[in-house]
Amino acid sequence: MSTLYTLSILLYGLGIRIAALFNPKAGKWVQGRKGLFRKLDNCLKNKEGDWKGNVWFHCASLGEFEQGRPVIEGFRALYPEYRIILTFFSPSGYEVRSGYEGAEGIFYMPLDTPLNARKWIRRLNPKLVFFVKYEYWFNFLKALNQKRVPVFIISARFHENQPFFKSYGSWFKKQLNHISWFFLQGEETQKLAEVLGIKNFTMTGDTRFDRVWSIREQRRTFPLIEQFTRDAKLFLGGSTWGPDEALILDLFRQNLPDLKFIIAPHEVHPSRIEALVNSWQLAVGSLQFAQGTEHRIEDHGSRITDRGSAVVRYSQLTTENAASARVIIVDSIGILAHLYQYASFSYIGGGFGVGIHNILEAAAFGHPVLFGPNFRKFTEARDLIRLGGAFPVGNAKELSSVMKDLLTSDEEYRRISSICMNYVESNCGATRRILQGIQTLGFIAVPKQNS
Repeated sequence: MSTLYTLSILLYGLGIRIAALFNPKAGKWVQGRKGLFRKLDNCLKNKEGDWKGNVWFHCASLGEFEQGRPVIEGFRALYPEYRIILTFFSPSGYEVRSGYEGAEGIFYMPLDTPLNARKWIRRLNPKLVFFVKYEYWFNFLKALNQKRVPVFIISARFHENQPFFKSYGSWFKKQLNHISWFFLQGEETQKLAEVLGIKNFTMTGDTRFDRVWSIREQRRTFPLIEQFTRDAKLFLGGSTWGPDEALILDLFRQNLPDLKFIIAPHEVHPSRIEALVNSWQLAVGSLQFAQGTEHRIEDHGSRITDRGSAVVRYSQLTTENAASARVIIVDSIGILAHLYQYASFSYIGGGFGVGIHNILEAAAFGHPVLFGPNFRKFTEARDLIRLGGAFPVGNAKELSSVMKDLLTSDEEYRRISSICMNYVESNCGATRRILQGIQTLGFIAVPKQNS
């Protein structure tokens, strides 16, 4: 089975290289791995700092990085004498966080072949390895185990679709013996871990709660957004896709009083932003025409120009147009988590696709959260629905109904908002429990200042 697994990895790598000929993301995946071992060698030759050893953190992509980030930064605070090496599998993580200052080296992870695993581990010689959530690269795990390097899965999560639970899964299940310790997210994962016979685990919770709470506590301010939202309530659509935006557009057309909109799409490439701006400008024009308000929209082929400033790209927001705008289209990345502080209501995208995006970023700021119907594999969504802080909607009519209820009673709005904030705050602490765990279990010494 080991040979078949490695063959599948090699075929995957070949497929990515073929796709790179016409797919930009695949191209970045391939290009980023060129000269990878030389880049690692150059990083490790840097003599700045009296390093006691290297600690390796690996994240699949951007979401897993945000999940692992509290542990990276917590570890750095406790053990500044260790050099941190961070790897990503996906370009969507590496491209965004390649400048992250919390690590001495940031790289793509090599393809999981036995040769790559041996070469990487021989060069890096890590003292500890942290993989986030459900990153299981079996050739690397085997090589690390052979070198007796402790490997931890943090915010670990199991689900029944993983190969460990399939009829053919005995080999995959056996590879889990190479994990030194699992720090599990929740009770559902614990039950599945016990089904697999895993005993080396600690229930710590999900580090995402720590991350979103730290964003709340260290929030960035945006004076132009404050000017935009002054004397108005804000409906923020975060990480949206087309079906999500269609529902929000329908809500906008109902002209609910004193309600402004920010749309932060999941993808921000120019053609996507252009299409969004056009659709919202048309909606604004139609609404104002129906109200008899003077408003001019000119159609120049595929591009529509708004003579007013009702719809503004975030990059073009100014003190002159912020107050008069009704809609902002966010055309940059890295600010959405901080924008939730200004929202009165947040709609999180993805629920009409493979699944909703991060709802905790919004909930941490204490206001109602809405999303599409594909939420059931997300524990936090089910929890907040049960508690009454979140609302799934399956169509425009349901979204309208929920919003009208939320806008009716200020007292009920405050109650729902407190549910969301209290839920996030009460689930913080996973980072502390993980770091205490690796100390208590003897994988690393307790720092002198804490002993």
